[in-house]
Amino acid sequence: MRIGLTGGGTTADRIVSQAERAEADGFTSVWYPGAAGGGDPLPAMTLAGRATSTIELGTAVLQTYTCHPLLQASRAVATASAIGAPGRLTLGVGPSHQGPVENKLGLSYDTPGRHTDEYAQILTGLLRGEQVSFAGQEFRVDAGPLALPGEAEIPVLIGALGPRLLRVAGAYTAGTILWMTNATAIEGHVAPAIRKAAADAGRPAPRIVAGLPVAVHDDVAEARSAAAQQYRAYGELPNYQRILSRGGISGPAEAVIVGDEDSVAAQIRGLFEAGATDFWAAPFPVGDDRAASRSRTRALLASLARD
Repeated sequence: MRIGLTGGGTTADRIVSQAERAEADGFTSVWYPGAAGGGDPLPAMTLAGRATSTIELGTAVLQTYTCHPLLQASRAVATASAIGAPGRLTLGVGPSHQGPVENKLGLSYDTPGRHTDEYAQILTGLLRGEQVSFAGQEFRVDAGPLALPGEAEIPVLIGALGPRLLRVAGAYTAGTILWMTNATAIEGHVAPAIRKAAADAGRPAPRIVAGLPVAVHDDVAEARSAAAQQYRAYGELPNYQRILSRGGISGPAEAVIVGDEDSVAAQIRGLFEAGATDFWAAPFPVGDDRAASRSRTRALLASLARD
């Protein structure tokens, strides 16, 4: 199974050691979050990439409103060049949410679907090394071609939860990277929509990277209570409320993967059976001994990644 981990850290040494350990333990990828008005994961990924040799490094996700697609493409090319190994960087992007975009950035969030549609067309063309001449309602671009490292296309994933962005992801990009989306929502909503869009556009079968918090813990009620506190904010955002509803659940505490080793392994396999191509695991601690909790979860994830 293709299983990756959440990346990050507060020091360069921590970022590097985390990526080195993930690669040594057999994980296929490390996914670095980005936040509107917050930090930039690309420098961390450059450090991690230069210290490793095979593991995929992806963003989950870079917000589109904070960066013009031409600049975003240029930054991706620079990062891939600095890593020095073509094919290891994957750019996950998404429009974020109304609150951060309007309240933090002071920008309009009136047309996120159209904005992301046009953004994806421009970004993917540039990251294929093409000349892009585009005149839309959101963007006008005449630029390229960019010099791709090793002449290798840099794949793009869209943080797509709703119908329109799933169509955009299938039509123009390598797939979608999800968060708080359970197996029920993947099987009944995500997979059919994005696969149809890709097929209609004559594109290969898309990647579906399913990101979820996970904790191996014997007391399921305690684990869900901890998740309810740690991930409460996601249940307050309309985009996540809708995808949680499509999964037949009401909040993040029900979306997380928790239980003993056998139960967690079965739930992860269920994501792949529902249509996911990758699992992006975000281990979270439960109980008083946080280090022991994380260690137990990671041990299971590593064994599944090596399977």
